[in-house]
Amino acid sequence: MKKIIGGAKYDTTTAKNLGGWSNGCNTNDFNYCSEDLYRTKAGRYFLHGDGGAMSIYSKSYGNNNRGGSEEIIPMSRESAQEWAEEKLTGDEYEEAFGEVAEYGRETLNLTVSPQLKQKLWELAEQGKVSVSSLVEGMLGKAVE
Repeated sequence: MKKIIGGAKYDTTTAKNLGGWSNGCNTNDFNYCSEDLYRTKAGRYFLHGDGGAMSIYSKSYGNNNRGGSEEIIPMSRESAQEWAEEKLTGDEYEEAFGEVAEYGRETLNLTVSPQLKQKLWELAEQGKVSVSSLVEGMLGKAVE
């Protein structure tokens, strides 16, 4: 499926599938529902959802009739991570977003330019690590 939303292209045939979930129903079942998380070449995340007439992806077709449908939903990286934590295995999550530490973490809120934020996301994606791990590694080298 391909859709243009907010001037950005979301295409399931060219984006990387990071993992998926299904409710286990047969595709002919009215309750059938499946979702797949994707990342575009530009680093945008989106959910492709598909479902039957009684799923959250159903559409009205007039005269009190409903049918199955599919939808593309753009997501922030944070929303994609939340979805992945709930729906994917630990291995799938780390494959998509990088390794997660087993120990506790402290939260640090920063304000940076949009250009720096984009560069951090790109470097993290290239290294298959989280932005937190990337920054921690950079700072660790700087203070050595």
